[in-house]
Amino acid sequence: MNLLPSPVDCLNAIARIDAPYARQGMRYGSGPRHILDVYPAAASGPTPVIVFFYGGGWEGGERGNYFFVGSALASRGFTTVIPDYRVYPEVRFPGFVEDAAAVMRWTVDRIAEVGGDRRRLIVMGHSAGAYIAAMLAFDRKWFASVDLDARVELRAMIGLAGPYDFLPLRSRKLRKIFGPEEDLAGTQPINFVDTLAPPAFLATGTRDLTVRPANTIRLAERIRHVGGEVDVKLYKRVNHRTLVGALARPLRFLAPVLDDVTSFALKHSHPQAPVDWTAAPGRIA
Repeated sequence: MNLLPSPVDCLNAIARIDAPYARQGMRYGSGPRHILDVYPAAASGPTPVIVFFYGGGWEGGERGNYFFVGSALASRGFTTVIPDYRVYPEVRFPGFVEDAAAVMRWTVDRIAEVGGDRRRLIVMGHSAGAYIAAMLAFDRKWFASVDLDARVELRAMIGLAGPYDFLPLRSRKLRKIFGPEEDLAGTQPINFVDTLAPPAFLATGTRDLTVRPANTIRLAERIRHVGGEVDVKLYKRVNHRTLVGALARPLRFLAPVLDDVTSFALKHSHPQAPVDWTAAPGRIA
């Protein structure tokens, strides 16, 4: 038996040393994985809100493993929500996106209780979680499914190493998660980008061999093509895991992920920031 702590355990242990109080185990649905944690911002409210979806290949992951993410974002002034959601084999697509939409509904209804401002909402994710964030941001039917309007409720989207354009499916498991074949176009976030796309921050590591950086580059090109706003960061010193790990204090020397995310999120969650994205200039920074 290996009793040594994992790298994630170490990052979380360090984050807990001076972390703000977290409200854990709040329920947004009836299922065993319909639970979320909230990290109140280390600032006076009402504060901007980031909802963070973790990765795990749509078949795993636990919100408790991302304490270091919640505490890092909260320390920068963002009330942060980190939910669990159903994964394969319990559900296939679109079950995890449906859960994500329910999280957004809960956030809009309840985030004021912990000092967050429902009018300054950003969705963020890493890996499979970035996929979920992108589906929420670009396919507005998911907000509509819970009686929300993405054009009104959502300020921006942040994606870290997301799979946004990954056809054809080369894995048997992915074919089970996203099939059948004739419906696969509707599973790809890139296919829903249009002139109403919200501002996006897309980051990846050039050493990422799990989700190829080309996913990020192609999505950025599509957003720019329709005249949307996108900031892109290609970090040379990180891979798939260390990209999100760089949000934690011990690994911030690898890449300025937290600084870049903070700068983008503050810009687009400012109380006076325009919510109408349709006139935003296209650019890749």
